[in-house]
Amino acid sequence: MPQGNNLEKTLWLPVDSKFPKEDYEMLVDAYDKGDVEKIEEYRKAFVKGIRKNAQDIKEKYIDPPNTTEYGIMFLPYESLFGEVLRTPGLFEQLQRDYKITITGPTTLSALLNSLQMGFRTLAIEKRSGEVWDLLRAVKTEFGQFGTI
Repeated sequence: MPQGNNLEKTLWLPVDSKFPKEDYEMLVDAYDKGDVEKIEEYRKAFVKGIRKNAQDIKEKYIDPPNTTEYGIMFLPYESLFGEVLRTPGLFEQLQRDYKITITGPTTLSALLNSLQMGFRTLAIEKRSGEVWDLLRAVKTEFGQFGTI
């Protein structure tokens, strides 16, 4: 990604894929059996695993100014992503405390596309400033031509 107004320097966006499926599969089994105690136990283990993964990504990959100040945890199954969203406050806590955004298969592409469009807009704005400067110079020259 471009770094600030400097479109020439590279800024890395940390993206790491995690597969916390063991805890998730035990949680789904508990849902299927209707075992409330096990649901709570496995939900806590699942949340703990997600938080640990977020902490790992933060410690290993987030390194401003070489990287963005945030990272992305990609969960390859929509059901895993849905379980994170279903847990009250977890998504927001990961963003706030670890600077990690959770994505699933469909949301990763949407997030990356929106970032790409944002940087294209910045590039266009930079170029439009150059065009305005050129037009001002042409206007000045045209005024001088009219005077002559």
